Amino acid sequence: MSVILIADSGATKCEWRLVKDGKKKTIITQGISPYFLNGEQITDLLTKELIPKLKNTPISHIHFYGTGLSNADNVVIIKKVFKKLFPKAKTEVQTDLLAAARALCGRKKGIACILGTGSNSCYYDGKKIVKNSPGLGYVLGDEGSGAYLGKKVVQYYLYNTFDEELKARFEKRFQVSAIDILDHVYKQPLANRYLASYAIFLAENRGHYMIENIIEDGLNDFFFTHLYKYRESWTLPIHFIGSIAFGFRDVLKELCNTYELELGSVIKAPMQGLLVYHR
Repeated sequence: MSVILIADSGATKCEWRLVKDGKKKTIITQGISPYFLNGEQITDLLTKELIPKLKNTPISHIHFYGTGLSNADNVVIIKKVFKKLFPKAKTEVQTDLLAAARALCGRKKGIACILGTGSNSCYYDGKKIVKNSPGLGYVLGDEGSGAYLGKKVVQYYLYNTFDEELKARFEKRFQVSAIDILDHVYKQPLANRYLASYAIFLAENRGHYMIENIIEDGLNDFFFTHLYKYRESWTLPIHFIGSIAFGFRDVLKELCNTYELELGSVIKAPMQGLLVYHR
């Protein structure tokens, strides 16, 4: 009997889905990023947070999707951990981008895009990722992401571009000074997540022309910088995944109409699609 364990991991949170006899169980643990944790720390984390909740269920297959796994050394670290903890299981370790592609496209061709804290995209041929427009991270790139849009919000506030009404709303919502913001961005860790936290201001103030401009311009930058690089964009559906994509799906639809592109599905998270893929 096949007992499958599927994981979708970011750096802060990992969602696990145990599938046995058609029944599904969800387990949440801390995120697993081999950039932040070594093999011993990951083993310790799983021993404390995952293993007890599996209640000695024999696992036959593990499909682990996560951040930082385009680096082959990181894949080796994760595989060694699973070999130690689940010696009898067949283990697959893949990138979060392949998770997005499989969840969005299944076994069909398509363009898969991630718009969350960061952004990424690829052309997927139904089996593997064939092309990937390079992601440069939140300092140089991540167009259309939460960090990218949040950075615009902060710029508008610090440059006094917001009108009085939006400025007052911003100050009431966040209660931070310019010094606080600059300290977080330039001196504190995880500045990308910090900047992304300001994207909520856009969702909460829809309808104001400045807000709509930031959203449309930010997402348009993603289309122009990345989707234009795939000639397949003009012949295949373009799918999106992530909190930013899901929250501003109306704008994605408008942009696809403007550029005469076919909008595919827009979903918040990959797990449901991965369950279908690995069924």
